Amino acid sequence: MGSPLHYPADDANTPGNRGWLGTVLVALGYLWAGPNTIVAVAIGLLLGGRFETVNGVIEIEGSRIAAVLSRLPVPAAAMTVGHVVFGRDRGWLQVTRNHERVHVAQYAKWGPFFIPAYLFLSAWLYAQGKDGYRGNPFEIEAYAVDEPKD
Repeated sequence: MGSPLHYPADDANTPGNRGWLGTVLVALGYLWAGPNTIVAVAIGLLLGGRFETVNGVIEIEGSRIAAVLSRLPVPAAAMTVGHVVFGRDRGWLQVTRNHERVHVAQYAKWGPFFIPAYLFLSAWLYAQGKDGYRGNPFEIEAYAVDEPKD
């Protein structure tokens, strides 16, 4: 949680709490992930989703969003694209918030390379007969926030 590029579900990382360098890094993360975010907002508008901003991340939910998420190759309760999280409904957005914020931070670090890197790693794992979703390092990092700490 100490990284200035981490986007926690609470407001501990609000602009006033991260210092000027952290604020600059977060702004650069928004710009770097910007193309993905723009595409996600357009998708949300086309699907008629309901938009809400939570701690600097756009959350979009609605019946059409839920239908798309349920029909993915790996059905999802929520999915992140840039600084946008699509969720089946508000309840799922809340339940998955910490996990999805890890993906938001990953987009801020990887920018336009996130989707190709994610898909490449998944395909590589599947080709080896492994789970391309749960074995994906991006998912391993995101699921780690859901595990109890010792």
